[in-house]
Amino acid sequence: MRPLAPLALALASVACAEARTDTASDAGPSPDRPTALDVVAVDTNPLDSAALDSGAIDAVAVDTSAVDAAIDVPPSDAPSVTVLRVHYPVGARALSLRGSLAGLSWERGVAFTRVDANTYEWRSASVAMPFEWKPLLDDADWSRGPNYTARPGDTVDVYPRFATAIGRWSRAIPAFSSAVLGNARGVWVYLPPSYDENPLRRFPVLYMHDGQNLFDPAAAFGGVTWRVHDAMNLGAEDGSIREAIVVGPENTAARIDEYTPTVDAEHMAGGRGDLYLRMLVEELKPLIDRTYRTLPDRANTALMGSSLGGLISVYAGVTRAETFGAIGAMSPSTWWDDRMILGRVPALATLSPRPERVYVDSGDSGASSDDVANTRELAAALRTAGYRDGSTLRYVVEAGGQHSERYWAARLPDALRFLRGPRAE
Repeated sequence: MRPLAPLALALASVACAEARTDTASDAGPSPDRPTALDVVAVDTNPLDSAALDSGAIDAVAVDTSAVDAAIDVPPSDAPSVTVLRVHYPVGARALSLRGSLAGLSWERGVAFTRVDANTYEWRSASVAMPFEWKPLLDDADWSRGPNYTARPGDTVDVYPRFATAIGRWSRAIPAFSSAVLGNARGVWVYLPPSYDENPLRRFPVLYMHDGQNLFDPAAAFGGVTWRVHDAMNLGAEDGSIREAIVVGPENTAARIDEYTPTVDAEHMAGGRGDLYLRMLVEELKPLIDRTYRTLPDRANTALMGSSLGGLISVYAGVTRAETFGAIGAMSPSTWWDDRMILGRVPALATLSPRPERVYVDSGDSGASSDDVANTRELAAALRTAGYRDGSTLRYVVEAGGQHSERYWAARLPDALRFLRGPRAE
């Protein structure tokens, strides 16, 4: 895979990634490793300036500390060092670097310096502007995804993959038993493309309700899934979505009760939502963190669902923010129990910590108009609590969207881009 250049093209469509041949950037400076300029230290006086201006002296380092002190000017800092560090089990193969600046070329690689068994490093004190780069195996196989970037003085750690384009999913836990809820359910797990290829890397986790609807049409309601794996695979390939593990606990016959925090008198149901969240936080999450290479902190743990699953996700943002740092609610059942969730959201204004990002959406069509009016009020309540559109809040209304998996699947990539952000490593 050739480098993606310029950087704006790094987010190009990758549905046919296996056959992709991107155009290489123009060749940069010499591919040899950069060397520091020799500096000559001399005693000098004002007459030396003529020689310097004439070009007779290439570089002069002048001891001006006494003058600096007299006029209270601090001495110049030493040049900053830019460090590129690659973590990958190279084995018997060689790891090289190509790029656009600082002695790098897109046409021929330079060798990394081996730091330990699985860590390789390149350093330069001559980087003067941001540049793009990529590691290669045997100077032939490019790392997948868009070019990496670095700025002068950066230390950049990356965990690349070179061969794997798609992740894998399965009903990894056929019968997860909960003592809190007194029942059992299957749990689906998606592992991203880098998971098997690069065992040095750890991953954020996205928990999604209604797990049987996420991947497999044979298990999904009406045979229609969210196509979570497709969204995650494409996002990993073009760098628009950070790779993550997705965990999908199935719903049970008690779905309405478990996905609602209060009893709705009209429906004579609900009210086990706090127990359901206890199951996620106290039972399922510890098992996932023990079993897989996760990043278990709240900043790397998100919760997402639709309909009543969207309702319980927003509620978790208020009551379980110490665990979930991002919340996604697609077509949430804001109407539940006389819109009780609107009375809970104001607590977010003073809650610390609170979710860093919240995604809310709906359609506006179908028999229920996808509860668009109430969900609009939910978005307004989040703004009143201090969330800001485009940075900490994304609110979407899909024209013509209805209350079904088909529409949630279509909106999912955008939601994931906001909640998980682009590739950062």
